[in-house]
Amino acid sequence: MPTRPERLHHDLGAVLALARLLERLDPGASERAAAQYRQVASTLGALLDAAEPGPALNALLDAHPAAAELYENLHYAQAGLCRHALGASLGSEIAAVDLIRRARTRR
Repeated sequence: MPTRPERLHHDLGAVLALARLLERLDPGASERAAAQYRQVASTLGALLDAAEPGPALNALLDAHPAAAELYENLHYAQAGLCRHALGASLGSEIAAVDLIRRARTRR
């Protein structure tokens, strides 16, 4: 059953507010701050788990790395590290292969 646009917008508004809050909290500042961090992360996780995937959610996650990491952890069983950029890994691998090739040709 498709989600009504006004509900999706509302849900993403709550996700956005909690994503911003999560990034401002320092879990190591004190025991009270750590408890608050866990509560915000738990609530945000529940909202992310229920959120409709799509361009709006992707944009929100791109802008908020802590929320993106939480989202990725929630969906790891289904998608692995789906939000990690492959470009950096691929670039490193290509550079390493190129370096090995040049080293072999210099012998």
